[in-house]
Amino acid sequence: MNRYTTILPDTASTAIAPGAPQSIAIVTDAWHPQTNGVVRTLSTTCDVLRRWGHDVTVISPEDYPSMPAPTYPEIRLALTVPGAVGRRLANIAPDAVHIATEGPLGFAARAYCLRRKVPFTTAYHTQFPDYLSRRTGLPARVFWPYIRWFHRPAEAIMVATETIRAQLREQGLTHLTHWSRGVDLACFSPAAPAPPEYAAIEGPILLYVGRIAVEKNIEAFLTCDYPGTKVVVGDGPALAALTAKFPEALFLGKRTGADLAGCYAGADVFVFPSRTDTFGLVMIEALACGTPVAAFPVAGPLDIVTDHVGALSEDLTRAIDAARYCDRTACAAYGATYSWEAATRQFLAGLAPLEQREAVSLRAMAAF
Repeated sequence: MNRYTTILPDTASTAIAPGAPQSIAIVTDAWHPQTNGVVRTLSTTCDVLRRWGHDVTVISPEDYPSMPAPTYPEIRLALTVPGAVGRRLANIAPDAVHIATEGPLGFAARAYCLRRKVPFTTAYHTQFPDYLSRRTGLPARVFWPYIRWFHRPAEAIMVATETIRAQLREQGLTHLTHWSRGVDLACFSPAAPAPPEYAAIEGPILLYVGRIAVEKNIEAFLTCDYPGTKVVVGDGPALAALTAKFPEALFLGKRTGADLAGCYAGADVFVFPSRTDTFGLVMIEALACGTPVAAFPVAGPLDIVTDHVGALSEDLTRAIDAARYCDRTACAAYGATYSWEAATRQFLAGLAPLEQREAVSLRAMAAF
């Protein structure tokens, strides 16, 4: 059982049930064509919500001119004129507003909601202080004041794990509610056929899947002293440098759907070297495919990986060796307990529905 399942939310709001269709606005700076856990979480949640009959509008960089983020050109930063996001929200007049990210669009939506006294929720998807520390060389504590400032006015902050909940509580952010993650079990299963590239490489096969970027700590995986072949699946700004530095590793590029599932299912161990993720969606995808997980004992792995389905250690080599002895059937059964439907119900329960007078106020602002 997930170690988090018995933890109750610190705050409660009137839940919007799957059977009661509502209008929901989600504001996010992370969206397609980006490929990462945040985008997969949001897009899958939107798919489930729409299947249940909810009217979901996503306000994303797709809707505005944008510029590449410094040091990370794959991420686009939306360029908006003052009031543009607010007018969009006013025209939508949703029953609930959720601000998913702390970037320019999230900032604009937050400002509008506060100015118009519109309740909203946020989510803490990314360890932003640690992420920015890795990219700037500045200590993480420099960036925590912005995180506290951004999230404090929210009716609730959605978090995926108990470790992140404890971290935010230490920062004085206590209005927290649980929003887990899920797996597409129709796609990710032990039956997925391994990619043909696996037939020509020496085992054991050690796999990493995710963004190829400095904050993912991939070099810790590629430099660990363990026999076999290290396989890297994904794309990102550090791909060229790592490919040149580690020619003995197999870099397969971006894979999706059944191809990605096969990469998981055909590996002996899934290695998750990141120290900056809040959850690690790829871990439960690997487990659903029957592949045990090796990781550092940090936020994400601490909340997901049990002794039956993987191993955690500050010595990644020891974690890999221990994970190889895990029962793959147990891994698949554990991974199958993560449902997108259950996660989406948690998302709905955490929203802060607008009162009728607030929705009317939003509509009235559409003319301005």
